[in-house]
Amino acid sequence: MRRVRSIGAAVVLSGLVAISAAAQEPEQAITTLRTGTALVLVPALVTTGDNKPVFTLTADDFTLTDDGVVQPMRLEEDADQRPLALVILVESGGDGAKHLREYRGLQTSIETVIGGVEHTVAVVDFDSEPEVLQPFTRSMTKVGDALEKLEAGDEGAAVLDGLKFSVDLLRNQPMRYRRAILMFSETHDHKSKTTLEDAVRAVSDTNTAIYSFGFSSVGGDTRRAAAALPGVDDTPGPAGGCMSRKPDAEGNKPKKSVASQGYDCLSLLAPPLALAKMAFVAAVSSMKKDVPETVAKLTGGEYFGFKDEKGLVRGLHTLSNHVPNRYMLSFVPQNPHPGLHALTLTSNREGVKVTARSSYWAEENR
Repeated sequence: MRRVRSIGAAVVLSGLVAISAAAQEPEQAITTLRTGTALVLVPALVTTGDNKPVFTLTADDFTLTDDGVVQPMRLEEDADQRPLALVILVESGGDGAKHLREYRGLQTSIETVIGGVEHTVAVVDFDSEPEVLQPFTRSMTKVGDALEKLEAGDEGAAVLDGLKFSVDLLRNQPMRYRRAILMFSETHDHKSKTTLEDAVRAVSDTNTAIYSFGFSSVGGDTRRAAAALPGVDDTPGPAGGCMSRKPDAEGNKPKKSVASQGYDCLSLLAPPLALAKMAFVAAVSSMKKDVPETVAKLTGGEYFGFKDEKGLVRGLHTLSNHVPNRYMLSFVPQNPHPGLHALTLTSNREGVKVTARSSYWAEENR
């Protein structure tokens, strides 16, 4: 039977997280990027036409833009040798219950993806809500045991809640750790409390790479996601200014969410910010259609579709070859506007494909 979730269990879990954080090194956790203050990491995979990694590029071989403006950047040396904090996020509810047996033998494949670096790994599962199955540990045996003990949950598949929960767990890890999420889920979200807008922000405001494995949802209900999608149209702004929430002359209240309305205002006041607005709306729209693929693209991770255990193992093998061969570029934004920023990374080398982080979120200084 499914484990009973109770208030008491939540209190115990909170205590475990607090004890774990207290036992770690006294380093400041990563927070939302404040304007003009933080380093943005841009992981990138460069491959040839036959999907083989390209190893020999330098910073001069790349061009990085932030909302269309070219940025000075540097190539972080030996980034793949830094310690790794990893959350393994598994859907145990909804259609995910049908795939639990396929995850139970993945310990060795996941160890290959991690490589020989110092690491700490947590296992989180979710149905209608997420929970920690295995707190952060250096023992891959404990990780394997947690995967072996996965149990079917309820009918929910709160993918967005699971993602936000995992990002928040990683915030408590020391800054010297790289942060990553390895996610196994269906394509559509069901019953999350996290909105699409908040999900885009959650995965974009820390330097966390998301590597996702997705299976097709059966009869996926996207009505909740559609309702959360901010509107984009050419109708005039509301009475009293573009950020006003007052009814117009005909008594009609603003139809758009505050976030979408805010992006409209930004683009009106400063036309170059239209790129950021379009990136935000595109990200939310894409999240509605396919969560795991979208978050992989936003964060510079990688996405693999699968149907069975063979597909999982094949994808993890490919990922184990790509992870140590990724480039890590970095830059410091200069007075970035609050909200989502659109990143574009290209290479001047011919015949190569660049897969890189496509956004980051900046919070206004307070």
